[in-house]
Amino acid sequence: MLQIRCKNINVTKSFPEGTSLLDVYQEFQNEINLPYPVVSAKVNNVSQGLKFRLFQNRDVEFLDAREGSGHRVYVRSLSFLLYKATQDIFPSSKLFIEHSLCRGYYCNFKKGVRRQETGDRSRETGDGSQLTDEDVERIKTRMQEIVDLDMPFRRTEATTEEAVRVFTERGFSDKVKLLETSGQVYSDYYTLGDTVDYYYGPLVPSAGYLKVWDLERYEDGLLLRVPDWNNPSQVAEKVSQPKTFGMFAEKTRWDIIMRLSNAGDVNKAIMRGHASELIQVSEALQEKKIVQIAEEIDRRFHQEKDPVRIVLITGPSSSGKTTFCKRLSVQLLACGLRPVSFSTDDYFVNRVDTPKLPNGDYDFDNIETVEYALLEDHLQRLMQGERVEIPEYNFVTGKREYNGKKLKLAGDTVLIIEGIHALNPLLTKKLPDSLKYKIYISALTSISLDDHNWIPVRDNRLLRRIIRDYNKGAYTAQQTIAQWKNVCQAEDQWIFPYQETADVMFNSALNIEFAVLRTHAEIILASVPRNCPEYSEAHRLLKFIHFFLPVSDKEIPPTSIMREFVGGSSFKY
Repeated sequence: MLQIRCKNINVTKSFPEGTSLLDVYQEFQNEINLPYPVVSAKVNNVSQGLKFRLFQNRDVEFLDAREGSGHRVYVRSLSFLLYKATQDIFPSSKLFIEHSLCRGYYCNFKKGVRRQETGDRSRETGDGSQLTDEDVERIKTRMQEIVDLDMPFRRTEATTEEAVRVFTERGFSDKVKLLETSGQVYSDYYTLGDTVDYYYGPLVPSAGYLKVWDLERYEDGLLLRVPDWNNPSQVAEKVSQPKTFGMFAEKTRWDIIMRLSNAGDVNKAIMRGHASELIQVSEALQEKKIVQIAEEIDRRFHQEKDPVRIVLITGPSSSGKTTFCKRLSVQLLACGLRPVSFSTDDYFVNRVDTPKLPNGDYDFDNIETVEYALLEDHLQRLMQGERVEIPEYNFVTGKREYNGKKLKLAGDTVLIIEGIHALNPLLTKKLPDSLKYKIYISALTSISLDDHNWIPVRDNRLLRRIIRDYNKGAYTAQQTIAQWKNVCQAEDQWIFPYQETADVMFNSALNIEFAVLRTHAEIILASVPRNCPEYSEAHRLLKFIHFFLPVSDKEIPPTSIMREFVGGSSFKY
């Protein structure tokens, strides 16, 4: 008999060897009393599907779709449900689940696929027929039929060689390339009815678990609607994100330029010795975009009516805002402008006046931590040509001080304001919009593992932050992971609601980034103790970065945004 401790209620019970998590949950169900259906569990702090069987004493924590790994299990399973339905309705179709959008997931869908030879390469193209509302309804109806049948998801563990054979027979070149370059001896694949697919994490036991979802047309593809993080009993409210969609579309064009679409493509290019070229082209594409932004600011700065004088830059944690500002400043100088940085940090309220979180900790991400009325007054006076004494915030004493630092704008000066609240209208509401040029920056993961396994955007930034915090000696990986949930909640409240107001969006991620980050992150993530809750996230991150072949950062230029995180930047921070 095994001793299984349910961490939800800290109770231990005995079970026979080979008992499934589903059987364990049924024994504990009445005592746990979670408000939403359980979809997965953590076994010794590692995410597992409910069909997972236990053969040793274990700690088990059951999860619903509010928890990160539970939500991922649900969405992953929904993705397979959608793929199964599209194959049943359109057998020659192709589905690409590309990225999060509008609080759902955007899917590129080709109703019929034909292979086109182009030189020494071949590519799949659509048959030209447009996706219609009737098509979407047929797919939705089939999805619901599969849910009503409670069709089981079946996991098969096989040698990677056997898994490659299975996917080769079905023409899944994306999965073949991924598995061939993964270095794994064994690989799992899943079946739903007669449809086979690969997922790098567990799924729910059966389609009957998938009660909450929706599907609709979006642009030229599909939008898969998923449960709300905070209330999984309802579909997340849709938000309009046309500029974010355009940013992802630009990312896709960059991928086409570099002939990359998934991790297998990256690995194959690395194996052929093209890592240096990938880095150079990625950096060139980013620099080209920064030059275009600088030239647009210069054009609007010199227009006779309503010239731009203030550049506002924001983005979520570890998006590379600081390095982007420095590179943009260089290009503005090349245009003949004189950029002057203006820090919102100096306008923090005294620490004793900082808002607090429900647990009593200071809420440093709250807009009320900034004396925005004073900041706005100073900006107005600067725009009127006045000389203004700028405060300096003393982070040791927690007080704002005036030390004689004065600023007056010259005729060729443009102010650059960077911070998490830069696009919040409260910060500059009395200033005409014509004076402002707004920039939103984020690391939009530009590579998927394969056609149905995207890499969450936040994972890219979390890896960056873990490496930077560790290199600076500020936090261990365990501490950074522990803080990440609060960081994300602050972003949801104070950054993302304003991203669509930006004049331009900039993607700071590189196509080869995960291959470079792997060389730094492996040893750092491996230091997270197995007996702490943060191990679950460290284990997941390690698992997916191992799909990328490692690449040294020696070819990353000193002005690269990546240098802000891996070290070796020529900029001073």
